[in-house]
Amino acid sequence: MSDSGRLREQDYPLSAVPPEARKSLASMGLVLLGFTFFTATMWVGGSIGAAFDFETLLLVLLIGNLLLGTYAAVLAYIAARSGLNTAQMSRFAFGQMGSKLSDFILGFTQIGWYAWGTATMAIMLVKMTGLAQSWELPLMVMFGFGFCISALVGYRGLEWLSRFAVPAMMILIAVSMTIAIMEGGGIKGLGAVAPSGEVSMAAAITLVFGTFVSGGTQATNWTRFARSSKAAVFATLAAFFVGNGLMTLVGAVGALVYRQADIVDILVAQGLATMGILMLFLNLWTTQDNTVYNFAMAGCNMFRTRRRRLITVIGAGIGTLLAVLGMYEWLIPFLALLATFIPPVGGVIMANYLVAWRGVYPNLETASLPAFNITGLAAYGLGSLAAYTSPWIAPLVGVVAAILAFALIYLATAWIKARRPMTC
Repeated sequence: MSDSGRLREQDYPLSAVPPEARKSLASMGLVLLGFTFFTATMWVGGSIGAAFDFETLLLVLLIGNLLLGTYAAVLAYIAARSGLNTAQMSRFAFGQMGSKLSDFILGFTQIGWYAWGTATMAIMLVKMTGLAQSWELPLMVMFGFGFCISALVGYRGLEWLSRFAVPAMMILIAVSMTIAIMEGGGIKGLGAVAPSGEVSMAAAITLVFGTFVSGGTQATNWTRFARSSKAAVFATLAAFFVGNGLMTLVGAVGALVYRQADIVDILVAQGLATMGILMLFLNLWTTQDNTVYNFAMAGCNMFRTRRRRLITVIGAGIGTLLAVLGMYEWLIPFLALLATFIPPVGGVIMANYLVAWRGVYPNLETASLPAFNITGLAAYGLGSLAAYTSPWIAPLVGVVAAILAFALIYLATAWIKARRPMTC
């Protein structure tokens, strides 16, 4: 096989996607929607569903998902223009060695999600079929390695699975939502539910934004395949604003009507248990393969290897081990971690691209980059600190603080260098 053929098979883990390998809007949209149709997202909607009146709840979901979609769309625009993913762009933002920090952060969070999804599939299957609890561990191992099969194929594998799974899930969700709204007394009935007020509006928006911000940061793994920046932005907004918004809404309505947040539990309550098992499987598989694919891309960048398939299998093994060790119980602290430390990575990349490189990256493979980009690393640290200490919407604060910190440090450094007297 030629070098270009090998690169295509490995999905360009260390180089930009060339024009001849770019994909259509429909192709990208299906993959991204499959990624955002995720059980944990519905859990988030359910966890805040009863805290507000229905009108305020819709406003929270609108703001949270709009912020998430906008954040992911800006990164998608840069990815489509450059042909690079977040791990590759981080080499410009953080340096050749400094980028390994973002590789670790992004890879760890993705494999954490993979572990949670693997454990969820095994635990729910045992629960819904009445199998003995002793089946959980072998099922975790089976699903842990089985979910990565389509990711091993690469972008084509993700696309083909999504072509089948996404329409099926959309139909099932539409049927379930119709039944739920009817059993809840229609929109009037939902609006009459008294709010508990247990969650503040800022905390709820943070939860909506933070739940899938790791995925939004790494959606560039697919949007770099876009034929145009407009297509990348449109597909990303469709997935992260509309698709993710739909998932949170399903969870919220389920919490109001059935006191359940997960679509599978909702389907069981509606007497659709068999469809619930199918829904759970498709729902998780289309996210799991994308998640371990993200891990592989971050891993390839960290170790500067093109062996994406090997890194994929290693990621599946780590995720399976974490699932066996109890990742299912760690979701809430894991979400708080994501909302604090992931968004500033995207903020630094945006500022670096616009301020330092003025919207045009040089060739990644030939560019002379420092081992550590101190400006980028300092801006990330300040952005993370701002997010961690913020009483307001932490992910948004982290992004904005990282952007401003990078711009100010970069411009101040350039101003000082320009006025430093030259010596012979």
